Amino acid sequence: MSRNKTTTIVSTVFASSLLLSGCGLFGSEVQKKIDPPKDVTIVKDSSTAVTTSKKVTNTAKTKNKAGETVKTELYLIDKNGYVVPQTLSLPKTSSVAKQALEYLVADGPVSDLVPKGFRPVLPAGTDITLSIQDGVANVDFSKEFKNYQAADEAKILQSIAWTLTQFNTIKDVKLSMAGQPLTKMPVAGTPISDNLSRANGINIDTTDVLDITNTRPLTVYYIGGDQGSYYYVPVTRRVSNSVTDNIAAVVDELVKGPSPSSNLVTDFVSGVKLLEAPKIENEKVTLNFNNSIYGSFKEKVVSQHLLDALVLSVTEQQGIKEVAVEVKGKPELVKENGKKLTAPVTRPEKVNTGSF
Repeated sequence: MSRNKTTTIVSTVFASSLLLSGCGLFGSEVQKKIDPPKDVTIVKDSSTAVTTSKKVTNTAKTKNKAGETVKTELYLIDKNGYVVPQTLSLPKTSSVAKQALEYLVADGPVSDLVPKGFRPVLPAGTDITLSIQDGVANVDFSKEFKNYQAADEAKILQSIAWTLTQFNTIKDVKLSMAGQPLTKMPVAGTPISDNLSRANGINIDTTDVLDITNTRPLTVYYIGGDQGSYYYVPVTRRVSNSVTDNIAAVVDELVKGPSPSSNLVTDFVSGVKLLEAPKIENEKVTLNFNNSIYGSFKEKVVSQHLLDALVLSVTEQQGIKEVAVEVKGKPELVKENGKKLTAPVTRPEKVNTGSF
């Protein structure tokens, strides 16, 4: 595997097909286990306009009924500085997108929910006004928004964009502060695109990229965290424009692994290869691998964590919703729980749903 590690981690049986909680790695030591995931649900934001709440901590409580909750991805900063999705149970509300932003505010309602080693991205005391129209979320922050560390500037933009675009009603984001449109961030001046979106990338890694103008971005998922609290980290890499197949390029980046200077790893061993070009039909892609996909497992057993990272990464590509995995042209893989992997795997509705 890239950035070879000697730790072996075997995933626990998932509660349902590919609901993600943590992450496992291959190696030569004793097998270890991590926390199982919890079932998750997905919600759509039905709001079109939301006004500012003077006290963020009270907003969700006033709209919640009988302690109902909804699973929401919050893009928080981990101890290594990566922007990482964490799925948390938030009070049920009709304004899920605005609530998600409010739970990114430090010292706000997220305080009792933030997993160990993570922190929210927005400065304490920041008030938020949100309106959604034609797929664009217009976000206005109070003046407290500028009270952040310059080093967090790009991470704040990434967190806002990826947190909001989890909702089907939002494709792009426009930012303003105290009613004035933001074309650049107020502290260090990081430029803000006209329509901020996932296309701008996350945890951008340009290691070994000599000519960025002849490359394009692809986002793949690597493994972060510590023993007992592993999670998936999206990383945007740059690939050469001479590589025409995005899905094959995604597989190559997974096999190549994260930058050696990162704190991330991959479950793919270096010998993993596609035996033919990916086949796409009706939003499903079929990937035919060589035997190296088994890693250090016995024949026909595939790492659940390798499978998770593969599906998350491949389904980042537009129009791909299912991934079918074959070895030498046959769907004969067996997952770590002993069940055969004969059907295509869909992307989970939420990422990193485990409690740790």
